[in-house]
Amino acid sequence: MDFDAVLKKCGNFGRFQFLVLLCFSITNILSSMHYFAQTIISFTPKHWCYHDKLSNASFDEIRAVYAQTINPHCTLLEDIVDGKPIVAEVGGCRKWIYEYESGYRSVTSDLNWVCENTIQSAIGQSLYFVGSVIGTVFFGYLADKIGRLPALICTTLTGAIGDFLTTFSTNLPLYSIFRFLSGLSTDTFYYLMYIMAFEYLSPRKRTLGLNMVTGIFYFLGLALSPWFALWSGSWRSYLYIASVPAVIVLLYPFLICESALWLMATQRYDRAVKCLKHVAKINKREVKEEVFDEFVAYYKQKASEQLAKKTNKDTFWGMFRTPRLRKFTIMMLIKNMFLALSVDVISRNMEGMGSSPFKLFSVTSVVYVVGGLTIILLQNHIGRKGMAFSTFLASAIIIGVNGILIAFLDTEQNSLLFAIMTGLARYGVVVSYEADTQYTSEFLPTTVRGRGMANIHVAGFACTSLHSYVIYLGYFYKPLPAICTSLLMFLAAMLCLSLPETMNQQLPETLLDGENFARNQRWYNFVCFDKTLNKKNDEVAKERY
Repeated sequence: MDFDAVLKKCGNFGRFQFLVLLCFSITNILSSMHYFAQTIISFTPKHWCYHDKLSNASFDEIRAVYAQTINPHCTLLEDIVDGKPIVAEVGGCRKWIYEYESGYRSVTSDLNWVCENTIQSAIGQSLYFVGSVIGTVFFGYLADKIGRLPALICTTLTGAIGDFLTTFSTNLPLYSIFRFLSGLSTDTFYYLMYIMAFEYLSPRKRTLGLNMVTGIFYFLGLALSPWFALWSGSWRSYLYIASVPAVIVLLYPFLICESALWLMATQRYDRAVKCLKHVAKINKREVKEEVFDEFVAYYKQKASEQLAKKTNKDTFWGMFRTPRLRKFTIMMLIKNMFLALSVDVISRNMEGMGSSPFKLFSVTSVVYVVGGLTIILLQNHIGRKGMAFSTFLASAIIIGVNGILIAFLDTEQNSLLFAIMTGLARYGVVVSYEADTQYTSEFLPTTVRGRGMANIHVAGFACTSLHSYVIYLGYFYKPLPAICTSLLMFLAAMLCLSLPETMNQQLPETLLDGENFARNQRWYNFVCFDKTLNKKNDEVAKERY
């Protein structure tokens, strides 16, 4: 009797699963506020070089003066005569006039990281993602060594401490160090909680539960973040709001238990049975002791068979030892790198679109709800592979069209159009990301799922560290960020074609299972187009779940 069978007897969509989804909901809010804090605190307000004659002028008057210069925001003036600016021949700005939105002071305005100092903000962001790479590897390793739950708590608190300490930054070195610390937990606590929810949910309910929670609660965190920032008035106060609530994860062990599937995979049989009995108790299910005995015997026999075959202990790097699994792993790594970079570029590139970046970021965050509903409605019909491929391709087209519009239309005069296109582009990458997360989780063998997800995320974060430079390309030619992102999403769509479908399949638990997984599938096999395979898979799923 395997894990899915015994979980069904204990309840795979009952009260315990609602507690798990509750914790996942809280984690989604914390994760969204933490991850995009980097964007919220670094929005750059409109600014101009300070001149004594403009100290009491209105912003309209300041704009009128500087509109007569080639580089309005960073041009040093020697004098102003009858409203005509006289540009200084030497020297650069040392003081600026800022037009704060609702009085909000960002880190870029507080530390004057504008004009030639803009690179300092990019350096701080880069250190944040360097921390992401290291933290993802470390906490992923920790999750497979000491368990998902303790690693989840450690990584969540680490990120919160990093955000809290960032508020004490007064220069680039301090800011970079604290952002590095904050980056250590980036996305790690989200995917660890995702794995736990994924493993305890009925396979038939995963799409509904995971994507509904992500769509609603990740959206809440994102939609409210800009308003928290504007209400608080400064980037330091916003970081307090984003970091302090993270202590709630200390309550998780009182609500849920460790991953029983991980405990079985690491041969901690007694603890696994104890967890499953707890699940049965919360779900008010009566499960005979013989069921657990049969369950343990099944996994002991499986472990003995692997030992008899002298199978090496499963590690993530073992996924590169066999040809088929190696090919799939490399494809997943590259695909996630392209996707992670695209998501960040689209989600963070909110300035210069003709609207308030705060409001644009908040309003377009509704795509997380719509995206979650899209996954729920379609993924179980067209399959994991079909969903990933179609959303990647659609995103590439939408982003490409947006780039063309940026090239030929004025953003200020067409702010509503660009707000819609930004929302559509963000919708496309969000649906792609959510579809790809479940797709990857199902394909990775249980024994390396924690490390596998961690290392795939590492590759993504390594690529994500380039997002500020991709956005910076817009200073040379405004459509370039959209063009680059569209190309990346198209390449990712092509990679999806070579990966197998996981829907209604017996998911791999070991590396050997992973090598032999879906051997009969071809690159053009899609569940939605293969009615015979679809019907057969549904029958198998009903028997198992």
